Amino acid sequence: MPPRLRSALSAVLITLSCLLVPFGALALWATYGLTDTGRYVTTMAPLATDPDVREAIADAVGDSLLHEAGGRLDTGPLRGSVRPFVHDAVRSFTQTQAFRLAWDAGNRVTHDAVLRALRDDRDEAAAEPVTVDFAPVTAQVKQQLSDEHIPLAARIPVQHTAVAVLPADELTSLRKGFQVLEVAGFWLPLAAVAFATAGIALAVRRRRAIAATALGTALGGALLGLAVAVGRALTLAGLPGDVPRPAAGAVYDALTGTLRTVSWLLLGLGLTVALTTWLTRNLRPARLVRRLRGPKEPAPAPAQEPTRVQA
Repeated sequence: MPPRLRSALSAVLITLSCLLVPFGALALWATYGLTDTGRYVTTMAPLATDPDVREAIADAVGDSLLHEAGGRLDTGPLRGSVRPFVHDAVRSFTQTQAFRLAWDAGNRVTHDAVLRALRDDRDEAAAEPVTVDFAPVTAQVKQQLSDEHIPLAARIPVQHTAVAVLPADELTSLRKGFQVLEVAGFWLPLAAVAFATAGIALAVRRRRAIAATALGTALGGALLGLAVAVGRALTLAGLPGDVPRPAAGAVYDALTGTLRTVSWLLLGLGLTVALTTWLTRNLRPARLVRRLRGPKEPAPAPAQEPTRVQA
């Protein structure tokens, strides 16, 4: 193969590899990071101790308890006294071990329900919303509140009510996107590695090809980190007005923590390989010796003997 054609093909393959790096990392994270229930629960577990999340839960659960216990407690002269008391009680409960257990149980139940719905290919399943029964979690919370002698705990109803967590009209598109992610999560990283290997193997100057691949990988990691930051801003801006922004930001940061780590790893690895390639090329002993000696002086021309003229 002519050297120019080899260089052109190598450049194309290396460029494709670098372009696939951020997309492959994103697909890999979505497929193997968000679809594993145990890993998801472990990722969300620290949020049970986050102050912003606890405050948002205290407000939401407190309002729900007042509504379930009876609207009369939220009217008349008790309006200004009962509501802060209930909210303080729920806020105190969010600092207990029982709340952390209930938080993990709720996340596990919700994640299992959504995952089963996304992997269900039946036609009749597309017309049904994804529902979750939080009765076991409510019973656990009620028991803990009763043990701590929290007022109104005995009046909390434990009903087996199906709570919709995913509407039916969104299931079809989400299933298709989920199937694409499962395929992309395997093939995109594999294709990126294959293109990079082929591009380096075809290169006429392989050291430069390795450096270019490393710099492209570092650029892909930087773009991935930028995409995560921009996605955070857009996600928080698109939330309804009644959703607490600090709590939503904490949830987003927890879910994308692995993705940010991968972006920094790609950036650091790419820059390290590129710097190592440059150092090994420019700091070789023979090259250093030639640089220290400087350019070779041209050898003096041999002296020519004078021409003798015979008389």
